[in-house]
Amino acid sequence: MHDIVRDGNHVLRQVGKELTFPLNDKYKKLAEDMMQYLINSQDPKIAEKHQLRAGVGLAAPQVGESVQMAALLVPDDQGNIIFKETFVNPKIISESVRRTCLSEGEGCLSVDKDIQGYVPRAYKLKIKYQTVDGEQKQISLKGYPAIVASHEIDHLNGHLFYDRIDKKNPFSLDEDTVVIS
Repeated sequence: MHDIVRDGNHVLRQVGKELTFPLNDKYKKLAEDMMQYLINSQDPKIAEKHQLRAGVGLAAPQVGESVQMAALLVPDDQGNIIFKETFVNPKIISESVRRTCLSEGEGCLSVDKDIQGYVPRAYKLKIKYQTVDGEQKQISLKGYPAIVASHEIDHLNGHLFYDRIDKKNPFSLDEDTVVIS
């Protein structure tokens, strides 16, 4: 997890391949390492010691593996974890028409520069995926966890957050967009 792939690397623009079950040891270890990176990056002492940027999600392409796997560790405003899961082969099966975005825009462990603009995403998502153990699951997420999940699933499909920013008017939003501070 020491080498987060940076913007410009071709692996970030590839569609990751689906994984088959049971996962081999390499992919089980990858899932474990990605989640551990997120845990460590959110611990101020460990993050400072190892110079880690805090992350709430990490997709396999960001560590050089073009496969359909992403780890999510989403805290609330007080730092309590509200969503923790590793998605394998995730698919968004439905999403709300209503949009949401973060008031300060989005960032990414793979993108070093600050890119200004709102990143509109679905306020609510329904996602089907498999766990690392191969269990089929379906979940509904809304608000901040939905933004994080959408961001990571974008990575698995070769997209980066700034692809969603309106190039001509980066701070324009639909009237009913939910802006999360």
